[in-house]
Amino acid sequence: MKKRKEKSKTKNYLDKFWFLLWKDDSPKGWIFSIIFLFIFIKFIFFPILSLITGTALPLAIVESCSMYHDGAIIPFTDYNQWWIKHTSKYEDFDLTQEQFKGFKFHNGFNKGDILFVIGTKPEKLRVGDVIIFNAQQRNPVIHRIINIQESNGQYTFSTIGDNNNGQISFEKSILEEQIVGKAVFKIAPYLGWGKLIFFEHLKSESEKGFCDEN
Repeated sequence: MKKRKEKSKTKNYLDKFWFLLWKDDSPKGWIFSIIFLFIFIKFIFFPILSLITGTALPLAIVESCSMYHDGAIIPFTDYNQWWIKHTSKYEDFDLTQEQFKGFKFHNGFNKGDILFVIGTKPEKLRVGDVIIFNAQQRNPVIHRIINIQESNGQYTFSTIGDNNNGQISFEKSILEEQIVGKAVFKIAPYLGWGKLIFFEHLKSESEKGFCDEN
């Protein structure tokens, strides 16, 4: 009898929890649902996803226009036109138009896009891969590898932003331990703006807003 009462009490608690989480349209229900989702995502979903992907940052939001391509907002970007504008900066690295076209994300991506990231061993990275790395900036940087050096089993990487005119000093020599992971595909275009919009006021005028066509 005692066990039956305990089961009944537990079921009542679960029924109330379920109702409050999914069916209660009152302000109390909405607040409870938001708090629950926040706790679930932060303390359950992300830790599990990090364990599966092997990186502390399995989902990365693109926060700048450094990898943007003119026309990338349109599904069928004119890749040839983009290459003509940017070909000179890749000549020093002996990268051709055909090589670049075979790279992942060869049409770049937009500010606000969300990328799926996996952990990777340094020896498995290749020129053309898009990596996420720490560089003593406010957030990790997302750029493309253009050169790899190996010495005594230690790898050093060099990157550049597809939309940048040249390299930034901190990306000319990236050590293995700086790498957070490798971007493998884009999950959702622009969805990251749901977060970025709260931090836009902290950026300089030149960094604010959507990426412009040139």
